[in-house]
Amino acid sequence: MNNSGVTVGLDIGTTSIKVVIAQTTGNQFNVIGAGNAPSQGLRKGVIVDIDATASAIREAIEQAQEKANFKINEVVVGIPANQIEMIHVDGLVSIANQNKRITYADVQNVAQQALSHSVSSDHDVIDLIAGEFSVDGFDGIKDPHEMIGVRLEMRGTAYVGPSKILDNTRMAIQKAGLVLKEFVLAPLAIGTSILNDGEQDFGTVLIDLGGGQTTTSIIHDRQLKFNYVDLEGGDNVTKDISTVLGISYKNAEKIKRDFGYADPAQASVDKEFAVEVVGDHKTKVTNEHYLSEIIAARLEQIYSRAFEPLNTVNGLNMPGGFVLTGGNAALPRMVDFAKTILGDNVRLFVPDQIGLRHPAYTRAMSYAMFASRESMTQQVIKQVIMSRREEDSIPPVSQASSQTNEYVESSELSTKPLYNYNSNVDEQPRPGIFSRLTQTIKNLFRED
Repeated sequence: MNNSGVTVGLDIGTTSIKVVIAQTTGNQFNVIGAGNAPSQGLRKGVIVDIDATASAIREAIEQAQEKANFKINEVVVGIPANQIEMIHVDGLVSIANQNKRITYADVQNVAQQALSHSVSSDHDVIDLIAGEFSVDGFDGIKDPHEMIGVRLEMRGTAYVGPSKILDNTRMAIQKAGLVLKEFVLAPLAIGTSILNDGEQDFGTVLIDLGGGQTTTSIIHDRQLKFNYVDLEGGDNVTKDISTVLGISYKNAEKIKRDFGYADPAQASVDKEFAVEVVGDHKTKVTNEHYLSEIIAARLEQIYSRAFEPLNTVNGLNMPGGFVLTGGNAALPRMVDFAKTILGDNVRLFVPDQIGLRHPAYTRAMSYAMFASRESMTQQVIKQVIMSRREEDSIPPVSQASSQTNEYVESSELSTKPLYNYNSNVDEQPRPGIFSRLTQTIKNLFRED
């Protein structure tokens, strides 16, 4: 098939690998194929076995290729928010052309200059978002291409992370037989892809409930302003079920999917089911309500941990409220339970594209969507980023994609992590609806 406008998003998650193939035509973003495979070689969102991860990536890629009847060569890969830093950067260059017309080569030069002294040797740039350009002192410019001037300035925010995470990801992609088109930062891509204009402008808390970790972010003024990673997720919920009921991890995952509810108030004591206890020839009977209590004990801990750092930056009363997504958000009655801790302004995001109607696909879809909407100027900046650790020089600007998909402009970035919102939220989280139930469970299986 014609590969014009095709973007492939790759989500390398702790519990599963997701691939989304999308084609952009004008303003239309259409998913044409998807694949997923169980993860291997990852722990808490970080690659610990490159060969195993590469094998899992190949499996997911092959599945997506078969569904789309399309050969995948290059991918856009999301990077988790572990240990990321947000750095304000500035660049200034003189225009060398005799006619003083600004070209994309000048944009490359100013991006290189902005990053030249801003990043430590053990960190690498994931993304650089240009807040604004200035030409001869006239600021507020979003795209300086073809403007006339003698001096070009750029102010923006660089998102950087540990080099080892990016290098291992590059290696796994290479061993999977793929070309890395670009990295995107997971919460930035998700937030600016799935939130509506008002939610991005006025501020929204995004909680990505993954298998290996939970990421809490604030999107405001169309930028990522705050981020917090808790190394607990759906995998911890499954481990709790396994330990409390004395069953295998595989069986615990199955009954979580078949019978699990996030909110015990919505689960029934009368609905019983049998479980195979390890070391016991007889099956044990339990019920949905007890299972839900085990699940909710861990979820209460996860939400309470997200509550505390948000409270320190006055981020609990954002106009856009809380948006939940990620595979662990798929548990029935998750929104109802989250409201007991976070308040009433909570909703769940689920992709509405055919074949992706599960929150576990949000990341891969967002990566493809984010990359497909990049302006030509942003694509040129990405060339600089992707070439920083390569021996070869930056590709000529003529090799950059000429794609001109609709681009949502970003407003000016702030060097502050978050504006000081007025919040009437109490200093402590609201008491969990079942703190009396399972404190002993949380004490036994807390991962300090």
